[in-house]
Amino acid sequence: MLTVDFQTLDLRSGQTFLDVGCGEGRHTLAAYLKPGVRAVGIDLGLADLQTARSRIADMEPYAPEGHIEFLQGDATCLPFPDDHFDHVICSEVLEHIPNFIAVIGELNRVLKPGGNLCVSVPRAWPERICWWLSKDYYNTPGGHIRIFNPGFLRQEIHRQGLNCYRQHGAHALHVPYWWLRCLLWREGEKQSWVAAYHRLLVWDLMEQPALTRWIDKLCNPWMGKSVVMYFSKPRGVDQ
Repeated sequence: MLTVDFQTLDLRSGQTFLDVGCGEGRHTLAAYLKPGVRAVGIDLGLADLQTARSRIADMEPYAPEGHIEFLQGDATCLPFPDDHFDHVICSEVLEHIPNFIAVIGELNRVLKPGGNLCVSVPRAWPERICWWLSKDYYNTPGGHIRIFNPGFLRQEIHRQGLNCYRQHGAHALHVPYWWLRCLLWREGEKQSWVAAYHRLLVWDLMEQPALTRWIDKLCNPWMGKSVVMYFSKPRGVDQ
């Protein structure tokens, strides 16, 4: 399940791609499948990185020209030189990090002039309902510690000298799942209604039926669980 639209990023052969807060590597592995792309994922969580690395072998037959690696590291102090990557993404990460301003600065620092940055965060109003339905949703260790106003976040990234050229929503069908999950938090993921909705989401992901794709597309602009923003770094702009 991809949140970032790779067609908007326009990954090309010979380019470098960094996924900050890569988790189990869904976006990094998808970039690896693009011909000739050098993909790097970085995350603090060792268990997630081990899962991500275990999936590389399954992808290798479909990425004969690609390069991929997963590293452990801190998003507030990335272990890369300035102006190093053509594309940098940070998907569903900033809402977890206390010093998100430092992360934005690092994303900009390692991005080449002329490169693209993509950032996604949960949409504010569905997120507020999740917080209202369950305190455990945001009090869980490693959970969400803030709700972003997209305009505020876009302005903070603009302060770094980057220009927003596209914004869209994603995963509208996932919003009712998380409301249901929060409402029945104590019963857990195996509660019958929660499990049934999860099966629906998996079916939709695997089968891509026209009806649910149409519903998702119709609802994403105002109800998509994620708000996804794309920025370009002007050439000749220094830190």
